[in-house]
Amino acid sequence: MKVAFIGTGSMGSLLIEAFLRSGALYPHNLYLSNRGRHKAEMLALRHPGLNVAASNADAAQGSDIVFICVKPHQFPEVIAEIRNVLHETQLVISITSPVLIAMLEEQIPAKVAKIIPSITHSVHSGASLCIYGERVQPEDRLLLEQLMSSISRPTPIKESETRIASDMASCGPAFVAFIVQQWARAAAQLTGISMPEALRLGAEMLLGTGRLLTDGGLTPEQLQRRVAVPGGVTAEGLAILEERLQGVFPSLIEATQCKHEADLAKLATLFSSTVPTASSTASTANTINSANAASSINAANEANAASEASEASEANAASEANVTDHTTNSANNTNTDNADNATNTSPAANADTESTTEML
Repeated sequence: MKVAFIGTGSMGSLLIEAFLRSGALYPHNLYLSNRGRHKAEMLALRHPGLNVAASNADAAQGSDIVFICVKPHQFPEVIAEIRNVLHETQLVISITSPVLIAMLEEQIPAKVAKIIPSITHSVHSGASLCIYGERVQPEDRLLLEQLMSSISRPTPIKESETRIASDMASCGPAFVAFIVQQWARAAAQLTGISMPEALRLGAEMLLGTGRLLTDGGLTPEQLQRRVAVPGGVTAEGLAILEERLQGVFPSLIEATQCKHEADLAKLATLFSSTVPTASSTASTANTINSANAASSINAANEANAASEASEASEANAASEANVTDHTTNSANNTNTDNADNATNTSPAANADTESTTEML
C-alpha cells in the first residue's frame, strides 16, 4: 500500500513516526512532500527507506491514501497542485477541522475523509476523530480505522461536532497541560516544592486519572465521590474550583467556536476562487469552438487561393506557345508549394486546438 503525506510539519511528522513505530506502515510505503524539502529529507535520514517526492503531485499520484497535513489556508493551493493526478479510487484525508468535506469533494474526484489527530498519538494514545464523505465505502472506513487504531482510538463523529470534539481530543492536551503548569507553579511558590517535582506528580496523576475514566470505567462524578470525603481536604478544594471556574469553560468554547467560524469563512472564499464553474466551462468550450471555426475558415481560404493560382498558371501556359520548359516547370513548382501550404495549414490549427483541450 502506498501512502502519501503532503506536509511534514509538526503533526505530519508526528503521524508518520507514530505509524512507523507501531509497525502499521513501513518506510517504503510512505511518500513525503513538503513546501521545503529539508523537513522531509530529515525524516528520511532518521527513517531509511522513506521516499521524498519531488512535488506534491508526485507524492499523491498512485497513492492509495493521501494525508494532507498543511495549514488550512494552504489547502486550496495544494488541491490545485494534485487535482489532476487524483482518481476516484483514492482516499484523501484532511487532518484540519475548518476544511469541510464538501469543499474537497467539489474540487477532486477522490473519496474524502477527515481525521483530526492528537499529539497523544505520539505515545499511541488518545482519540482520533473520524468523519467520512459520501463517496467513502464501508471497506474504506474499515481500512482507515484499522490504520488509526494502531496509534489511537478511532472515534467516528458528525462533521457538525468537529469543533467541540477537537477542543476535547486535540486541543485538550494543551488546555490540561496549562492547568497542571499553573497548579505546579503555585505549589512551588507557596510551599517550597520544586517545580519539576510538582510537574512530575501532576503528570502521573493525569495518567492514572485517564485510565480510571477509560479502562477503570468510572465517571467523573463517581471518581470525585471516591476521593472526596465530606468535610475533608478534597471537598474543600472542589468547592473552590466550582466557585472560581464558573464561566471559564463556556468562554473557552465560545472563543474556539468563534475562531473556527472565522476560519470557515476565509476558506470558503479561498476555495470559491478555485471551483470550476459551469460558466467557465462553457467559456472554455466556446473558445475551443471558435478556434476550430477559425482554423476551418483559414484552411478553406488558403485552399481557394492555391486553386486560383493554379488556374491562372495553366491559362498563361496555354496562351503563350513560346513559353519555355523552364517557365512551365517554375509554375508547376509554384503550384506544388501553394498546395503544400494549403494542406499543412489545417493540421497546425488542429494541433493548437488539441493543445488547448489538453490544458483544460
